Amino acid sequence: MRDAVIHTPEEIERIRIAAQATAAVREQLRTMIIPGMTTRNVDDLAGRLIAETGGTSSFLGYHGFSGNICISINDVVVHGTGSDQVVIKDTDILSIDLGVTINGATGDTAVTLAFRDDLSADLKRLLSATEEALYAGIAEARKGKFVRDISAAVEAVGKKARLGIVREYVGHGCGTKLHEPPEVPNFVMPGFRGPKLVPGMVLAIEPMFNLGSARVYTEPDHWTVRTRDGQWSAHFEHQVLITETEPEILTCQKM
Repeated sequence: MRDAVIHTPEEIERIRIAAQATAAVREQLRTMIIPGMTTRNVDDLAGRLIAETGGTSSFLGYHGFSGNICISINDVVVHGTGSDQVVIKDTDILSIDLGVTINGATGDTAVTLAFRDDLSADLKRLLSATEEALYAGIAEARKGKFVRDISAAVEAVGKKARLGIVREYVGHGCGTKLHEPPEVPNFVMPGFRGPKLVPGMVLAIEPMFNLGSARVYTEPDHWTVRTRDGQWSAHFEHQVLITETEPEILTCQKM
């Protein structure tokens, strides 16, 4: 397997279009998801919005995944699917992770939503630090740096905020396929520097932090990942292009 995928200018233009479609769906969902909806309602809504972009869900059917998007509530870290039995409450936090594929290119992004302003101090710390870690990692996504530099920046924020840094799931290359090399851990691995960052690489950087322990487990459905201790988890993700100068956040909505 190659250490990393370097995309051509033509591929990058297609990836930009898919990433912008993905960002548009994320922002629509951010405003349209409300307490009282079931997580199945959210998945159905996401499916309709994705179809309106002219693309298809990058997740639906991927290795048998049954949802249009990943919907992870409270102690679910990643890979939750919509359910008629799970009703969103205004006290919940909800992570949505989605991808749109258009013309052979793929976008990928995630955000964790809260529905009220009077969050506990712990939840505010969880949400703010996980998002801060995302942007700290993006700041290191520069030509000449290494994957390890991104990992170190993300990890430093998580440690400072006293959060559990999930190790089983990591960021990754993403462009003409949903998952491409290299992996982008949210923590420093001894002896691992990863590939050098060069223009044309597209990375999905995605911190996943827990309020308690970093330990997680997968439910019998083989998808839903929860925290071992039942503490809540947050997940933020952007797709980033390595350029000659500043990192370009492809999933930052531009329209």
